[in-house]
Amino acid sequence: MRKNKNSLFTACFVLVFIMAFASVTFSTERRAYAQDRRGEVTLQLNMNAPVKAKDVRLWIPYPVSGKYQRIYDVNITGNFTKEGIYREGEHGNIALYAEWKGQFRKRVLTYSYKVSRRDFVMKDFPKQELPFSKKEFARYLRATSFGPTSGKVKALALEITRYESGVVGKARAIYNWIVANMYRDEGIKGCGYGKVERLITTRGGKCADISSVFVALARSAGVPAREIFSIRMPAGKTGDMTKNQHCWAEFYDPGYGWVPVDPADVRKAMLQKKTNNLKDVQGMVEYFFGAVDDNRIVYYTGRDVLLNPRQQGGRLDYFMYPYAEADGKPLSADLFGFDLGYKMSFKQL
Repeated sequence: MRKNKNSLFTACFVLVFIMAFASVTFSTERRAYAQDRRGEVTLQLNMNAPVKAKDVRLWIPYPVSGKYQRIYDVNITGNFTKEGIYREGEHGNIALYAEWKGQFRKRVLTYSYKVSRRDFVMKDFPKQELPFSKKEFARYLRATSFGPTSGKVKALALEITRYESGVVGKARAIYNWIVANMYRDEGIKGCGYGKVERLITTRGGKCADISSVFVALARSAGVPAREIFSIRMPAGKTGDMTKNQHCWAEFYDPGYGWVPVDPADVRKAMLQKKTNNLKDVQGMVEYFFGAVDDNRIVYYTGRDVLLNPRQQGGRLDYFMYPYAEADGKPLSADLFGFDLGYKMSFKQL
């Protein structure tokens, strides 16, 4: 009987030790890959619109909770005549929509929310890839206005991936080509327009440009891919984030899921380090194939966007900045909308 008790005690001790070791291992991995960051974001707008305009409409990207972020304590105030939260049906972009009917001396709106965000890591690739339905993923294989999947774009994609047969291998080959051949061009306004045919010749751009090249090349090679549009939380405890928009890409690995890749951040790091040698940022090269950090607040995906309620202007290249119209005409001179009269601020929690 004593022997059985001792055996039971030993077994329990071993079990507790294993559980403690597993807990330590998990905690270490979580510290390395799944850190949480929390903050409060506030957008304050004093609309730069003609006083005599009778119909002013505004759309603001509206993030929601998901697997890697939680959005809560949302507050919306202002002197608008109508506001609401609307989702468009083609890509799922959600907007905070507000309108001012009639003449206003000022058109003001304040929108704030709290966010908790964690790293997104997809690096445990299956050894054997499963087939996927091209019909089901047709949306992520087709061309867009600025991202063709034929001609010289397709020719380049086939050249880059000529030695690869699987989805992950093709995606990695395209990623490697981009980080080795493109560069961050600080002269580009905003995040760029993603005009892929021009970009594969000039090679310079911002994050939307570089991510668009990845997506167009991936789709041309038969790999489902999409851009992800977001805004970054500043590095400090407080800060201005009006121009912190950021875009990266994802490709689909059948049987595993959507995998993030951010070659644009690799090139940004190289610019900051004033180096053209990939060995100087090799850690980032490896990290950003299959992972993105916890400083990003995700909006949505999709190009050639029709908003809901539908805008009267043409389709938007993408929806990552506030957009507004006065009496049916776009208020901003470009896609980025920095002249609309808004500021975004951040406070770490």
